[in-house]
Amino acid sequence: MPEVVTSTPAGSPKPIGPYSHIARVGDWITIGGVGGVDPTTGALAGDTVEAQTRQILQNFTQMLASVGSDLAHVVHINVFLLHMSDFEAMNRVYAEVFGDHLPARTVIGVHELPKPGFRLTMNLNAVIRD
Repeated sequence: MPEVVTSTPAGSPKPIGPYSHIARVGDWITIGGVGGVDPTTGALAGDTVEAQTRQILQNFTQMLASVGSDLAHVVHINVFLLHMSDFEAMNRVYAEVFGDHLPARTVIGVHELPKPGFRLTMNLNAVIRD
């Protein structure tokens, strides 16, 4: 059986529970739920869905780089929105960051998120760069 390697790289937001941000098996990478937290301050990047979306995608960029990948190698993303009315604003930032790469995606409206002020969280699956 392949080895599962877990990590929370330096410069990532501290997990809010007993877990690692990243799990890797061979070329497959999973990043667990990430909120819009600025890793340098530990505070939310802002109170808007745009600011939090941008921060989550910046955090993903850093985390993926730590295991030899990048946003161009994302296979699937789950987005958990506190308010579905934020869908279009989240989409604008998401499309700006991802450009022509359009990984599969699921967006789910949720009743509550684990940290006060979170407007959304995301998790993803990716593969290692060739």
